[in-house]
Amino acid sequence: VQLQASGGGLVQAGESLSLSCAASGRIADRVDMAWFRQIPGKEREFVAAINWSGGSTYYTNSVQGRFTISRDTTQNTVSLKMNTLKPEDTAVYYCAARMPRVYGLSSGVNEYDFWGQGTLVTVSS
Repeated sequence: VQLQASGGGLVQAGESLSLSCAASGRIADRVDMAWFRQIPGKEREFVAAINWSGGSTYYTNSVQGRFTISRDTTQNTVSLKMNTLKPEDTAVYYCAARMPRVYGLSSGVNEYDFWGQGTLVTVSS
């Protein structure tokens, strides 16, 4: 699976921004997908995930209620709509994918097999 992320940029605190990740390849329509983010010098952290059908989602507590992950199964794209952005949301955001597991979605970095390039989100105060 190849992943291509886009949509990063510079916004002010309180504003919104959307990221998009396009998946391609033979199994692109059968993978769970997720967004992670990373600040230089820190570990990559989980943001949100969505299952292959788009019917199940999972968020980290710090973005619950502000971010929405969604999926267009016809286009094999996943979006992350980020509202009420805070300076602490500043990071490089990565999309990731993996084959579904029987136990459902996961926040573990090591559980994702495919990664896109990062896209920088900067939130100014």
